Amino acid sequence: MASTKPTRSQASPTRRRADAARKIYDPESTYSADDKQQIAGRITGIYRALPRFYVGVVFQEVPRTSSFAGGEPVSDFVRIWVDHIARSFDNDDLKSRFLEAVGQLLGPFFRDRGLRWEMHVDETPFSHWTIEGLRPPLPETDAETRWRTENRPTPYLRYRRVEVRG
Repeated sequence: MASTKPTRSQASPTRRRADAARKIYDPESTYSADDKQQIAGRITGIYRALPRFYVGVVFQEVPRTSSFAGGEPVSDFVRIWVDHIARSFDNDDLKSRFLEAVGQLLGPFFRDRGLRWEMHVDETPFSHWTIEGLRPPLPETDAETRWRTENRPTPYLRYRRVEVRG
């Protein structure tokens, strides 16, 4: 079985697991380096309240002979896998607004180029997440604000909830 480990040229500095990790499976040679930078920038812009480094985007080029839909080969199909961790959607209105915003921001890279595309969002429990060995700070805390300001993870004092029995 062939190794799936990326070569040096395929590796991305934004590859680390993030709140809004996205993996974009695209037909090989569909996007230029500039296109990829623009797409990653637009995706990162969606998450204004989060540290920018939480948003990781990985492009996985798929050989045109290796993509199928309904058992038939396709060379015009882009698949986007989103993994939310730091925040989750707690109502259908937020979910709909998010999906609509993504469609508007990324449409020029898909629809306008004659590509078919599909996206799904997984929500991983916050408690199952570390960045560089650190548990991320809870949302809207001073530590998260510092991470956002510094745009990198740094150690912080993590408070635990203590049950008081009386």
